[in-house]
Amino acid sequence: MSPIAVSVDGLTRTFGPLTAVDGLTFDVESGELFGIVGPDGAGKTTTLRMLAGVLRPTSGTARVAGVDVGQEPEQVKPRIAYMAQRFGLYEDLTVAENLDFYADLYRVPRSARPARLDRLYAFSHLGEFQDRLAGKLSGGMKQKLSLSCCLVHHPEVLLLDEPTFGVDPISRRELWMILHEMVREGVTILVSTSYLDEAERCDRVVLLSEGRALALDTPAALQASLEGSMFAIRTDRPRGARDLLRASSLVRTATLFGDTVHALASSGATAADLASALTRGGIAVADVRAVEPSLEDVFIHRVGPQAASVV
Repeated sequence: MSPIAVSVDGLTRTFGPLTAVDGLTFDVESGELFGIVGPDGAGKTTTLRMLAGVLRPTSGTARVAGVDVGQEPEQVKPRIAYMAQRFGLYEDLTVAENLDFYADLYRVPRSARPARLDRLYAFSHLGEFQDRLAGKLSGGMKQKLSLSCCLVHHPEVLLLDEPTFGVDPISRRELWMILHEMVREGVTILVSTSYLDEAERCDRVVLLSEGRALALDTPAALQASLEGSMFAIRTDRPRGARDLLRASSLVRTATLFGDTVHALASSGATAADLASALTRGGIAVADVRAVEPSLEDVFIHRVGPQAASVV
């Protein structure tokens, strides 16, 4: 397999007057876990559908596993697996019947199936549910079954559209464990997510907003790219504290994280400066402490305060 598993150059898709994906350019190395990150409407699903050969680009090119998916979409399908956000399996078939059906679709040799299915059951923990109808599974189990069906033919590239959306925390963790195991075995994975805490698990991420790439790098490098100090502030009036700080020259951005305000201070501003500004504004401060910026902090700083309501 080529060192570059996915290569995107100027990839664009329009729907009438709407530009859903606008000139994306990036490469994904073989064996990399690559995140496509952004809120709803950022262009994540459209990008993955183009990479899967399901949707033709309006302009630009995308090569996946060495195949130009815009020109030869059918040629790439045996080499990839695409897991859409919506549960796409057959709910009136059992777990085992769904896996057998997908093995048939991908022409997995009968001789290879027992060992392959045993392994899929082992890491998905679905072995004891082989005879259960897919429609009777929990949300997390459905996602693990979808992922197992995607892996039944050993794809070179795995495209996952928000695989943990609506999944409970334990199943989310198990799904990510499976993904990291696949990467260790050399599978290239592109995963879209609006959960920025999950994106920190990726080798590299591209941050999308309104179809455009805001940044592309490792999570650690993006977090280190923020200039200034990040402070977490607890007060009795977090919304009021956020609004007061946004109007102050002491901070560059201020955003609510639950009942805590994250404030990116301007150069030279200290915790004491922020506490004093809030106190002068009539807001009692319980605690101000320096914290490491998260990927969510980076995204909100790059997009603007309005992103806090959608990410």
